[in-house]
Amino acid sequence: MELGTNFAAKLEPFLLISKSAKGAAAAKLIQDATSAQGVFVFAELIQLPNIQELANSEQHAPFLSLLQLFSYRTYKDYLANKDSLPQLNQAQITKLKHLSIVSLAANRRILPYSLLLQELQMPTIRDLEDLIIDAIYLDILRGKLDQKEQQLEIEYTMGRDLEPGKAEAVLAALKTWASTTASVLSALDNKLAQIASYSAAITVDNEEHDKVYNAILKDVSDRQKDTKKRGALMTGGNIMRGSGSVELGDAMDVDEEPRTKGRK
Repeated sequence: MELGTNFAAKLEPFLLISKSAKGAAAAKLIQDATSAQGVFVFAELIQLPNIQELANSEQHAPFLSLLQLFSYRTYKDYLANKDSLPQLNQAQITKLKHLSIVSLAANRRILPYSLLLQELQMPTIRDLEDLIIDAIYLDILRGKLDQKEQQLEIEYTMGRDLEPGKAEAVLAALKTWASTTASVLSALDNKLAQIASYSAAITVDNEEHDKVYNAILKDVSDRQKDTKKRGALMTGGNIMRGSGSVELGDAMDVDEEPRTKGRK
């Protein structure tokens, strides 16, 4: 299951109530929705006409800004504009910090603890890690805490609401990503073709090597057989002549006999 697949359903009760909510009731609805557990997307709520009407009321306009804060922005933005916004309760602060991690993760996969401590104004690393663990359990993000390197390694996160006017930028980013991906795939195809060509050349070389090796083995084997045949022809001091054999000692006696007769 993808992250955040049930977040829209969590907002549904507030959408039903919002149909009849105006003015102070709509402002109270925004407070409740941004405080409610499990509600992290607000696009459908913020688009409603009676919610947008809050911008025309000096008293209730800050609550529309509050809803925009939870839809698109971060805890750092809240600190920079807190004087013009309603005061946040603890549930809202925690939720906004969770959403801020999602926004930070959109720009980089590795989030150093030092960055998170500063952006989220967390007092200690232990508090920061507890906040991240809660976000993982709430299905807001998935990642790994690397305590040795003091960083959060993001695998993926939920998607936040898309701010009006930002669709073109997102589309351009997707086109760039698609182009980069196509280039990477093309480079991989070329590399695979090179590897296949190299592998084929290695196969040919191995076959040639095997032929030479087998020829050498055959030559050595033939020579060994020839040596054995020669050894069989000369055994026990006998020399083969024609179809018979003569001992070396007998041959010498035959040669010496005429010389003895001549002396007499």
